[in-house]
Parts: sequence; C-alpha cells; structure tokens
Amino acid sequence: MSEQLLHLVFGGELSELDGHEFRDLTKLDIVGIYPNFKEAQDAWRAKAQSTVDNAHMRYFVVHLHRLLDGDAAPKTRKTRASVSTARPKTAKTKR
Repeated sequence: MSEQLLHLVFGGELSELDGHEFRDLTKLDIVGIYPNFKEAQDAWRAKAQSTVDNAHMRYFVVHLHRLLDGDAAPKTRKTRASVSTARPKTAKTKR
C-alpha cells in the first residue's frame, strides 16, 4: 500500500483579486480530501475551470499531510508564490 499524502481542495470568492481573504466564509466550497496530489490537482483544475467567468473565485490545494506530520521537514518546491517578483538590478552607467 502506498503512503497516504492527504490533500484538501477548497475555494470561494475572494474579497480582492490579489489577496487570499474570502468574501464570505459561510460560502466556502469544500471540494474534498484526496489521497494524493494528482487526484487533488485534477479536482482543483475542474473546479477552477468551472468558475473561470468569476475572476474573484479561487480554489486551493492544501497539503494536509504536511500539517499532520509536524515533525517532518517540508520539502521545498518552487511555486508561483515562492518565486521572487523583484526586478533584477541593472548596472549603473557613469556619466
């Protein structure tokens, strides 16, 4: 039997496009809990694509297995959120 790596998929309407705060917590959509990332990603993609007409609607995948196993060191993985958005420094020219 393979290791269970539980993932939660949920979403809702955000207050602002660039934030993570939900407009109404009572209207959160709990899609489900999945035994692996692939199944969670498939569910996330289906829900996200079904709400493409509402720019404020967002769905997320939460790695529950990381929360449940607090002693384990998390594996770092480069995601959009962790990529630096700072502009590269340019060389100053002398006048």
